[in-house]
Amino acid sequence: MQHSDYPLSEVPLSERKGLLSTAIVLLGFTFFTATMWAGGSLGSAFSFGELLTIIVIGNLLLGVYASVLAYIACKSGLNTLLMGRFCFGEIGSKLSDFILGFTQIGWYAWGTATIAIVLVKTTGISAQWETPLIIFFGFAFCITAMVGYKGLDWLSRFAVPVMMIFILLSLYTGWVDVGGLAGLTANIPTGQMSFAGAITVIIGTFVSGGTQATNWSRFASSPKIAVLATMAAFFVGNGLMVFTGAFGSLIYQQADIVDVMLAQGFLVLAVLMLFLNLWTTQDNTIYNFAVAGCNLLRTDKRQLVTIIGAAIGTLLALGGMYNYLIPFLILLGTFIPPIGGVIMADFWVKHKGQYPLLSQADLPAFNWVGLIAYAVASCAAYFSPVLPPVVGVVVAAVVYSALVKYLPAEQAQLDTV
Repeated sequence: MQHSDYPLSEVPLSERKGLLSTAIVLLGFTFFTATMWAGGSLGSAFSFGELLTIIVIGNLLLGVYASVLAYIACKSGLNTLLMGRFCFGEIGSKLSDFILGFTQIGWYAWGTATIAIVLVKTTGISAQWETPLIIFFGFAFCITAMVGYKGLDWLSRFAVPVMMIFILLSLYTGWVDVGGLAGLTANIPTGQMSFAGAITVIIGTFVSGGTQATNWSRFASSPKIAVLATMAAFFVGNGLMVFTGAFGSLIYQQADIVDVMLAQGFLVLAVLMLFLNLWTTQDNTIYNFAVAGCNLLRTDKRQLVTIIGAAIGTLLALGGMYNYLIPFLILLGTFIPPIGGVIMADFWVKHKGQYPLLSQADLPAFNWVGLIAYAVASCAAYFSPVLPPVVGVVVAAVVYSALVKYLPAEQAQLDTV
């Protein structure tokens, strides 16, 4: 069904999009205030030179990871959750549905609480308005997601250029206020964070989103466009958000662009930035949840699942999700990348770069090769002292490839459905 954005099937070639449409939607997704908060935690822990190195490496790894999945998505027309049926099985794939859906609803709750809290603080209205605002925005943010890809595209085409202008204006003002490069390099780190921990935080900011960005990259008209659009969003766009947060923390001791712009005297622009920044990510986030929910429940009623997700996210926001950002990021950076590693190995090692049509595939209920590889890789990432997200992807791919080669096919799966 065209209006449902194909939550349970391949995107047909007739519905594919060009570079501008794909890139602008993905950039709108990665322009997110929480990424700046993560950047702020790095800004106080490293010198300016170290910070730039960490931002480049972290976002390059994130961009490459998301781009590989984008390539597979465009080639197959499938999103990550549908790919999961091949590597985890019809029932086994519900594991990835739940994990990815939960992380997206966590982000939605955080963003919903953020806009209410910041609005109360910025405008000076009574704190009693915080709860009504959370409820209002919890449902308002999902409107464009209910429309689907076209709604996300329309909003991003307007919001992304405007936000880019605001960010560049703020960065230039900060550059002048700090005294240029000399002022930045004179900064003495006051916080403590390891290099590996910093990379994990950067990857954790959007590894869940990168894993599910296939919801849009699968609409790209060619694999080249899918990869270019994804790198633009996750290397350049996400990198800019991390840098902006770190930059604001160094100069104004504020990571969020809204707080920085307020400190710079841009009150009206700060409020506009708050709305655009959160809306363009919140609608993408709840869209991701809806797609995960559709796959989990095997229903194409994406709009209904979107509303249900908004209600759950609103309840989590009211319950205090706002206070758990950094632990949440580290959790994401550890347990989500192995999903992508299993999918990559399954696509190239087992299926030789070409999935069969999902409707014609003879899929097992459980693909134990994928499930075992995911479990081993998650443990390896959790206990790794060095770059857990990278370890998770590599171990997942290696273990899956080895099991496919050495484990007899009849032992790798249980009950064809």
